[in-house]
Amino acid sequence: MRRGTFGSARQLIYMVVQGLVTIISLIVAWLVSHRLSDFLHEWLVGKNIEVPIGEISMWKQIYYTVVTGFRDFPLFRLGVLLLVIYLVLRPLLSLVATPLLFVFQERQRQSTSRNASLLSLVIGGLIGFLIGSVRAIILIMILFIVATLFPQSKLASHIEASSLYQQGAKQIIEPFAGSLIADHLPLLSEALEKEYQGILGRKYEVLDANISDSVIEAAKEVTAKGETQEEKARLLYNWVGTRIQYDFDKVKQYEEKRIWKEQTPDDTFATRLGVCIDYSRLYAVMAKTVGLEAKVVTGLGLDGKGGSGAHAWNEVWIEEQKAWIPLDTTWVSAGGNWFNPPHFNDTHIRGS
Repeated sequence: MRRGTFGSARQLIYMVVQGLVTIISLIVAWLVSHRLSDFLHEWLVGKNIEVPIGEISMWKQIYYTVVTGFRDFPLFRLGVLLLVIYLVLRPLLSLVATPLLFVFQERQRQSTSRNASLLSLVIGGLIGFLIGSVRAIILIMILFIVATLFPQSKLASHIEASSLYQQGAKQIIEPFAGSLIADHLPLLSEALEKEYQGILGRKYEVLDANISDSVIEAAKEVTAKGETQEEKARLLYNWVGTRIQYDFDKVKQYEEKRIWKEQTPDDTFATRLGVCIDYSRLYAVMAKTVGLEAKVVTGLGLDGKGGSGAHAWNEVWIEEQKAWIPLDTTWVSAGGNWFNPPHFNDTHIRGS
C-alpha cells in the first residue's frame, strides 16, 4: 500500500509535469508558427513559382506540390509548421523538466523506509481516483468528438448506445464544450477537406500543363467559329462530349481489381476513351489553350432515380456574364443539354 501510494503520487506528478510541458510547447509552437506562416507565405509568393514544363520527374512533381501547397493553403502551411516546431520543442522542454522528476523520485526513495500513515494511504487512493477520472473524461471526450463529427456512422450509434457514455457526455462534456465541438469542429473538418483536395489537385496541374501540339491545334480549330467566350465554351463542350467515348473497361477494371489506369489529357485525346475525370481534364486544358479559364469540379452525380456516384465535370468563366458556367461533357452521349441548364445543381452535388 505504501508503494502504491508513492507510485500513484509519482504518476500524478509525472502526468502534471508532462501535461504542462505539452501545453507550453503547443502555445509556443502556435505563436511561432503563426508568425512564421505569414513570413513564409510572403516569401514564397515573391518566388513566382510556375508549373514546370516538359518531362519532369516524380520528385520535381512532389516538390512543386509541397511548395505551392505551402504557398496557397494556409491551414496546411500552419499545420505543418505547428507540428514540426512542436516535435522539436517538446523534447527540449522535457529535458529541462526531467530533473524535477528525479528529485521527487529521490524523496520517494527516502520516504519508503518510513511507516505509512493512514492519511498517506487515503491520499494515495484519492490520487489514483483522480488519475482514473481524468483518463475516463479524456476517453469520453474523444468518443464525443467522433460521435459529433460522424453522427451517421455505425461507430457513432454504438457509442451513443452506451449508458456510461450517455451519462458522461451529458453531465460533463455537453455543458462545457458541446456547442463548441458541434459548431466549430465540422467547419474545421470541411476546411481541411477542401485544402486536402486542393493539394491533390496540384498533381493534375503538373500533368496537364504539358500538352501536345495536336491538342492545342484541335482546340483552336474547334473554337475558330466562336465569337464570344460562351460560344467557344459551347463548341468545346460539344466536341469533347461527342468525340470521346466512355471507357467502361476502365471502370470495370477498377471496380473488380481496384486497378486505376491513370491517363493524361493527351492520352484521352489520342485514344478517344476516358471516364468523367478524363473528359473534364481534357476539356479544361483545351479551354485554357484558347484563352478560357476552366476548372475541374468533383462531387456526386445523381441519376434522378435515387442513385448516385462519384463524378467530375467542369466550370468555365464567361466574362460576358461575370459568372462560372457549369457543364458536363461526360453526359452529352446520354442526351439532354448539360451546358449550363437551369437545374444543373439538382443532378450535380459539388464536392470540391
